[in-house]
Amino acid sequence: MIMAKYFKYGFPIVLMLQVALFTLSSCQTTDLQSPSSGTTDQSQIAAIVDKVWAYSQEHPDGFTLDIRSFTEPTEGIAVSYAATQNSHSLAQLPQVVEHAWLHDGYVGGWYNTEDDSYYFDSTVLFPENEQGSAIRFGKENGQYSVFILSSLADIPLDGKAAAIVERGTLLVGTTGDYRPLSYLDDGTYWGFGIEVAQHIATCLGVKAEFVKTSWPTLTADVQADPQTFDLAIGGITITDARCETMLMSDGYLANGKTILCRASDAERFQSLADIDKPEVRVMVNPGGLNEKFANEHLTHANIIVHQQNEEIPSLVAEGAADVMITEITEAPYYVRTDSRLAAPLLQQPFTHGEIGVLMQQGQEDLLQLVNNTLQRMKADGTLRQLHEKYGLVYAY
Repeated sequence: MIMAKYFKYGFPIVLMLQVALFTLSSCQTTDLQSPSSGTTDQSQIAAIVDKVWAYSQEHPDGFTLDIRSFTEPTEGIAVSYAATQNSHSLAQLPQVVEHAWLHDGYVGGWYNTEDDSYYFDSTVLFPENEQGSAIRFGKENGQYSVFILSSLADIPLDGKAAAIVERGTLLVGTTGDYRPLSYLDDGTYWGFGIEVAQHIATCLGVKAEFVKTSWPTLTADVQADPQTFDLAIGGITITDARCETMLMSDGYLANGKTILCRASDAERFQSLADIDKPEVRVMVNPGGLNEKFANEHLTHANIIVHQQNEEIPSLVAEGAADVMITEITEAPYYVRTDSRLAAPLLQQPFTHGEIGVLMQQGQEDLLQLVNNTLQRMKADGTLRQLHEKYGLVYAY
């Protein structure tokens, strides 16, 4: 719960943001009236100043206070106004309170141990799904960062996320060969992962632009300098190996290895041992975890590498191979759309994991905003709706 607070003149202060709602029984505000016509009652402002000052003495680690109700909000993106920047101690608190009263009604405060002073700002709160608007406002007001209340995350305004907002476009790498997560159909991308990327872009206030990548080149494309895209999405499993060299978001889809086979062979393949035989032809796409799994666990089967992942289900159905190594996210789509296919081990996957968003190291600010978006999608039901739309199991 620690964040670094940055000021206009560039020195860092560590603050602990108190996020629990509180009510000051001795500081009731029921007598305070909202301002009208841009005017304020100075006696009313003075009363609020006294209460904010008293509260600041009890909470030197920091707070964001709604001076209309004397409660602390638990969510939102807090950004300070330049007009009240660098105001400190009781002498300058009235101007901060008056500004806040005439604008958004929030005052931020913290104690600076370096100069033994309390600092205050008039603050605006943006909804957490309007990250781009908060970043733009922060830049316009000369701030060094914005602060997400729900996750206690400090987002610098000279980082990757701010650069994306300034560009106006989120560049998303995706393979386009993994139905129903990411598929390129007649020049247009669709799928579960594609819609997640579009939600991330919307929260940043930008458009999503999709860039073609492939499983064999995914790591190189993510790590390219200059960057090919900002993040990658669509069927990318969170693994220790990836997390060692790249950044991965929180999981947004449960995953695990399974198989596709012809419906007529469903009884034939009831275990990994049934598949790992010399006469069984197992087809995989190159460069990804499917090929890796097959090479590690199917040492007796005949492994066939086929370049185009999206063609493999039809090849299995037509008899060019007996089994496809795939994921529990992909298999149900093909079973629903091709009656020749079956996924007999769908409920008993060989592995268990999660799918996430992949990006280059050094983009921790973007990672935080992606995780914040995913958390919001889980909380408001958006992610569950997408799971239902694409026939995927919801595990959150």
